[in-house]
Amino acid sequence: MTDQGPHDNNNSAEEPRVVVRDRRRIDPETGQVKTVTEEVPVDEAGAPEGGKHAATDDGGAVPEVEAEIVSEEVSLKTQLEERTKDLQRLQAEYANYRKRVDRDRESVITGAKASVVNELLAVLDDLERAAAHGDLTGAFKAVADKLTATLQRVGLEPFGHENEPFDPSVHEAVQHDTSPDVQGPTVTAVLRRGYKIGDRTLRPALVAVTDHEPGAPAQAQEWVEPSEGQPDGSADRN
Repeated sequence: MTDQGPHDNNNSAEEPRVVVRDRRRIDPETGQVKTVTEEVPVDEAGAPEGGKHAATDDGGAVPEVEAEIVSEEVSLKTQLEERTKDLQRLQAEYANYRKRVDRDRESVITGAKASVVNELLAVLDDLERAAAHGDLTGAFKAVADKLTATLQRVGLEPFGHENEPFDPSVHEAVQHDTSPDVQGPTVTAVLRRGYKIGDRTLRPALVAVTDHEPGAPAQAQEWVEPSEGQPDGSADRN
């Protein structure tokens, strides 16, 4: 009879059982949320420990894991909406910034053009007076035409013409008259041409304005009955 020592008892002890639990929340094959959660330990009475409920397929309590997933989805949607609103606000601010920059740049360009052209208005006045007196001829006229065409290409526009309606925003009246031949305030003479670049007026036009004046009523002619022997009604002057 051989005595069995402690060493033989340890060899006969059962090896520890390895338990592998699938804790994945999404089924890798179907892509759906698992309806059965991890294994929940129970107490001696058979109730789940810690108040946790195992998921069931017959419409039981919502599993805790699935509730966490729903909460995460709601949180992600909220964050996505906030980021989308932030992006839309940034896009609107950038669009407004570009419009403001373009408007400011255009204003600076127009101001630079106006400052240069304004110094040449006196030259244009001399050319216009020379043309009115018939002195703008030959090579002098060719140079004047090139200068005028160049200024028009940069945006210079003359205004102030006879028989156009009087506009106090661009016309400066230095003479005033009345006449029944016009229907309203009308420019009847241009003493100095006006000029503008874009929406900016460099100087108003000096004009003479004629306003409407009702005509005098026609005088009634007295009827004279023709006398005998005078069909035209005139008296015998003899």
